[in-house]
Amino acid sequence: MNTPRSLTALTVVNLGLFVFQLARIPSALAAKPAPVLRGSALEIVDDQGRARASIKIQAPGRMPDGEPYPETVMFRLIDQHGRPEVKLGASEQGAGLSLVGESDVTHVLLQTRGQESSLKLTHGDGREQVLKP
Repeated sequence: MNTPRSLTALTVVNLGLFVFQLARIPSALAAKPAPVLRGSALEIVDDQGRARASIKIQAPGRMPDGEPYPETVMFRLIDQHGRPEVKLGASEQGAGLSLVGESDVTHVLLQTRGQESSLKLTHGDGREQVLKP
């Protein structure tokens, strides 16, 4: 049985293109990453589209007790229920780290504000201890 010359030529061309594509794969994998990722916020989401980590700049505002706070950069690690378990914030007044337990009542707050620093430990039953130098 004779194979037509056109099918043989087409097979050779396809094989050549395939080899060419294989030769290009390592160069694509070795591409340099972008030197800087820039944006005004970053969110990492899970498979269901829920935010699980974020870095955002919060505009100046007021605390629930009415005390003003400046513009703050906030990093949050969020559980599967949407509750921030870890918060790390920084502003011109200072910085803070908050670690939350099973409930919002149980937490650790390490912060600096102006010339003062403190560590506040709060137990699930509401007992708290504040350590200051």
